Amino acid sequence: MARHARKSNIPMNDWIHEGGVEVHHHEGIATLTFFHPKSNSLPGKVLASLAQTITEEGNRPQNRVLVLKSKGEKAFCAGASFDELLAIDNRAAADDFFMGFARVIQAIQKVPVFVIGRVQGKAVGGGVGVAAATDYCLAHQSASVKLSELAVGIGPFVVGPAVERKMGTSAFTDLAIHATNWRSAQWAREKGLFMDVFETHDDLDAAIGHLAQSLSESSPDAMRELKRVAWAGTEHWDMLLAERAAISGRLILEPAARQILAGFRKA
Repeated sequence: MARHARKSNIPMNDWIHEGGVEVHHHEGIATLTFFHPKSNSLPGKVLASLAQTITEEGNRPQNRVLVLKSKGEKAFCAGASFDELLAIDNRAAADDFFMGFARVIQAIQKVPVFVIGRVQGKAVGGGVGVAAATDYCLAHQSASVKLSELAVGIGPFVVGPAVERKMGTSAFTDLAIHATNWRSAQWAREKGLFMDVFETHDDLDAAIGHLAQSLSESSPDAMRELKRVAWAGTEHWDMLLAERAAISGRLILEPAARQILAGFRKA
């Protein structure tokens, strides 16, 4: 029997304004849906809730597979919250904010079950990183991608390892350098970010449902070992992602980044 639950450290009254994470259970499949009213952006509270929920649900014995998605049929994820970035006024807070993205990536990396990504629309910055971190990602044809960090005075340092692991150094560099350019979902498929791209959301959901059902009926021990093999070479990521978060934390407090962010907010 399906079970639906709200999983968030955000009070119910603030849910519609501050976003959160919902969980739906059905026959060994846990579907995690994150939400934020500003194009599913990821402020610190939502990042923390998402990382915690992935860890909890991925370690429940009854869950054989996780599906990670965002709410609605428009943007998958607008990345970091500009309002929150502008509010950061010290190095500790800056480093901790970017560690929020690192913790989501680490949560996906470390849970012993496969995480299927559903990307129904555009993904920017950290949203590309989240998609790249999933073990198997499927997308709608409208799911264009962009790593916009260089355009705001920083760089895709924290999400870089996940994107580079999935797409290769050349494609990652292309996205990072052309920070204002969108790349199509088909381009992302050709580079390895998406395993397949679908013309309709119904087709996307049907494919995800079929894959999730198949995995839910597979051997948990075999899937655990296969995931371990697939993530081989990332054992040092705890240290690497912390180092990358520190780079972004330093740069976001520089005058150049503050000026660019303020300009985006006024636009």
